[in-house]
Amino acid sequence: MSGFELALGAPCPPPPERAAEVLRRFAEEARGERPDLSALCLLIGAAGDEALDEAGLDAAQMELDRLAGRLPYRPGGPLAWARAVGELLGGRSGFRGSAADYQRLDSSLLHEVLRRRRGLPILLSVVWMEVARRAGAPVYGVALPGHFVVGFGAAGEQVLADPFDGGRVLTGPDAELLVAGATGAPLRSSMLEPADPLDVVLRVLNNIRAWAAVRPERSDVALWAVELSLVLPSHPARLRYERAQLLVQRGDFVGGALELDAYAELVSAVDESTAEQVRGQAQAARALLN
Repeated sequence: MSGFELALGAPCPPPPERAAEVLRRFAEEARGERPDLSALCLLIGAAGDEALDEAGLDAAQMELDRLAGRLPYRPGGPLAWARAVGELLGGRSGFRGSAADYQRLDSSLLHEVLRRRRGLPILLSVVWMEVARRAGAPVYGVALPGHFVVGFGAAGEQVLADPFDGGRVLTGPDAELLVAGATGAPLRSSMLEPADPLDVVLRVLNNIRAWAAVRPERSDVALWAVELSLVLPSHPARLRYERAQLLVQRGDFVGGALELDAYAELVSAVDESTAEQVRGQAQAARALLN
C-alpha cells in the first residue's frame, strides 16, 4: 500500500478465516429479530480492519456506554435532548466532519470514528444515535438525500440535528436547503421519517463501495463490502453481478463465472437478452483460465 493510501486511512481486511467469522456474525445479527446498529457497524469495521479484534469491539461498545453516561438525566423534550447530545459529542468530545473525511475509508468505520472523532455524516449520526439511545433519548436516523442527520421526538415535535456540523440544531429552512442542495427538489415529509437500522447499514456499505470504486487497487475493500451487503435480508439483486465482476478482476475466474451464471439465471425471467450477455461474460471468464 502506498504512503498516500495510508495517509488517507485505508486499513487492510483480516485473513480469510477471521473474515469468514465476521461475515457469519454479521449475517446472524442482521437477520435477528432486533438488529443492533452499533454491533453491525462495528462488524463492518472488523471486516475492513484486521487490527480490530474482539477486545477492540468490546472497547468500542464501552466507549459508547461511557459517552452515554455523561449525558444529563432526562434533560427535557426533543430540543433539550438535541442540545444536550450536541453539547457533549460535538462540543466537549469534538465529534464532527470535514470535506477531507470523504477521502478516508476509516471515516466509514465506527471504531475509527470513535477514535478519531471524525467521520462521514452517517457514521457520526450512528454515534449520536447510539449514545443518545443508551441514555433514553427518543432518537433515530433521518436519511435526507445526500446528507444523513438525526431526529429527536415524534413527527409533531421533531427536532433535527446535524452531527457532521457538530450537532447543530436544524431549522426547517436548514433542512430544506440541505435537500435542495443535494437533489434540487423540495423537502418532502416522507424524507423526515425514521430510517430503518438495516437501511442505515446498507447505506454505510454503499459509501464504502463508492470509496473503493474510484480506487481500483482496493478491490479487496469493494469485495468485502459487497459480500456484507449480500447477506442483508434486503439488498439490490445487481450486487451479485458486482461481486462476480470483482472476483474476475481479482483473478478468481471460476468463482466469478459461477456467480455470473447464477446472476444470469436470476434475471432471465425478466430480461433474457441481459441474461445472455451475462452468460457470455461467464464464458469469457472461464476462457481466462486457458
